Amino acid sequence: MAKRAPASAATVTTPSLDAKSLPSRPRGKNTYEVVLATTGELLAEVGFERLTTNLVCERAGLTPPALYRYFPNKYALISELARRLMEAQDEAVFAWMDQGGAAARTLEEAVEQNLILQKQVIAITRSQPGGLWILRAIRAVPMLQEVRTASRNKVLDRMFDALRDAYPTVSDEHLRTAMRLSEQMTYAAVEMIIEDPSLDDDKVAEEVSWMVSLYYHQLAARGSRPRPPKG
Repeated sequence: MAKRAPASAATVTTPSLDAKSLPSRPRGKNTYEVVLATTGELLAEVGFERLTTNLVCERAGLTPPALYRYFPNKYALISELARRLMEAQDEAVFAWMDQGGAAARTLEEAVEQNLILQKQVIAITRSQPGGLWILRAIRAVPMLQEVRTASRNKVLDRMFDALRDAYPTVSDEHLRTAMRLSEQMTYAAVEMIIEDPSLDDDKVAEEVSWMVSLYYHQLAARGSRPRPPKG
């Protein structure tokens, strides 16, 4: 007689984060967008933990089968909203780079250019229904963190290509570390601003722009110094 596997060995099923299908007809596309818009609205009202697919159906005037045709669970809904938010932020960064935002000639110009990008990303996040809760979900729910990671890596790869020639004395490893740190700092500042309405958006954005710009302003000189021996 076969032994039963202990409870601790039971397989844990991870909810799917992918949409079941993408609509091809106008009516289906409209339903798809209504579901996502309604999810964003409810996120802003009730938060991630209290959000359910039943609430989305009730608010959108849909039956559960109509929603489940496209999204298997609330995690798939949040994942798509997060993907769209990250994509909009990424497009703003890439447009900023294409316009020379990363090629400032002076420290003051670097601060000014960085501030422009900061304000754009803040505005994009604020305009997204449920933007605050999307950021919180990406941070708090392990299965949703991949959306943020994929966005971050795409931006850093593009940024590395743009900055590599500008810092010839800095090793690839050092440059990638610097980019990762500065990206994390600016992302945290956006989160802080969105989470706390009492903060002065412009002031916080200006301060983090100075922090990042000063860091890069000194990076070339620091990167050319020999490392002290270990031990």
